[in-house]
Amino acid sequence: MKTITDTQNLVQAMNSLRGAEFVTVDTEFKRTNTYWPILCLIQIAGPNDAYIIDPLAKGIDLASFYEIMADTNILKVFHASRQDLEIFWHENGALPHPVFDTQIASMVCGFGDSVGYETLVNQLANAQVDKSSRFTDWTRRPLSKQQLNYAIGDVTHLRVIYERLAEMLEENGRTSWLDEEMADLENPGTYFTVPEDAWRRLKTKSNNRRFLGLVKAIAGWRETCAQTSDVPRNRVMRDDIVMELAAHPPHNTEELKKVRNVPSQALSQKKGIPSLLDCIAEVQNSNETSLPEPRRQKKLPKGIGPTVDLLKVLLKQKCEAEGVAQKLVANVSDLEHLAADDAADVKALKGWRKELFGSDAIALKKGKLTLSVSRNQIIVSRLD
Repeated sequence: MKTITDTQNLVQAMNSLRGAEFVTVDTEFKRTNTYWPILCLIQIAGPNDAYIIDPLAKGIDLASFYEIMADTNILKVFHASRQDLEIFWHENGALPHPVFDTQIASMVCGFGDSVGYETLVNQLANAQVDKSSRFTDWTRRPLSKQQLNYAIGDVTHLRVIYERLAEMLEENGRTSWLDEEMADLENPGTYFTVPEDAWRRLKTKSNNRRFLGLVKAIAGWRETCAQTSDVPRNRVMRDDIVMELAAHPPHNTEELKKVRNVPSQALSQKKGIPSLLDCIAEVQNSNETSLPEPRRQKKLPKGIGPTVDLLKVLLKQKCEAEGVAQKLVANVSDLEHLAADDAADVKALKGWRKELFGSDAIALKKGKLTLSVSRNQIIVSRLD
């Protein structure tokens, strides 16, 4: 293990990794009082070497590290990669490519839903995870040897885990399955909330377009403030206050002051950001046709409950037989839509999921496939 705190040593270390087929990567970060995570430590390992990079070191330039992340000839291996990738996207404006997520790979290989890193270390690397430093404040310096050893273990064990999972995927002919799953992780839209779309996070059953327009405007204002000031969105304004202001929109500063728990920044105008009252007034003065349409969910037909229950049994049987996590194949909503429509737009009817489960689900609905029980086991039989 080598700890890197300057650009020259970082360039040399990254040059040593350029010929590697894969590198394992992890980060330590802090996200307590900020909108964006603070990158505190980067761990990276090739087949032979492992490095800890201190991105908080004065004057260090991470360009050579990001060159490795962009090198299409080197596979970047993560476990539960979403937060790591979000950090790199925010810090560098680009996502690592190609990537391999061992958490998703383990679900394809039969380790269950969202298996933890510790479980994979135990079962595939035959090792134990040091838990002693998991609650470290990674912004503090200096870090102890124990903390650095804890951090580097996240990538050294990951080498063994990756190699075992890659072998299992190859043996089972499922390498292409994982390629499909990686597409979402490599989409920048996964990691950034456009302020205009922030309102979609909020749960509202209202069909009133004016109310929805106000929710959209207020949530968008909040998201812009949070991103610009780099503070958590709920520090700017809680969700319930967003909904309260949309239900009872204030017309002036005096009315806004009377709303409980409205933050002081809502009462003023920041440079480059319209005031909250201006955002509300714009919606109030808009034609209804320009306001958001209600999010209408397709009503499912009555009486599909038994069909959904049958599909759940089939899903469980197929996934257990094939060693794939059910969560990865279909959720309850997918099954409901599949029960209602043979051509439903769900993942279960696409790609490898259709091959594993979707085609049999349609066959079951059409009476071309049966389920029975023998010795406490579900038996799937085709009627030709």
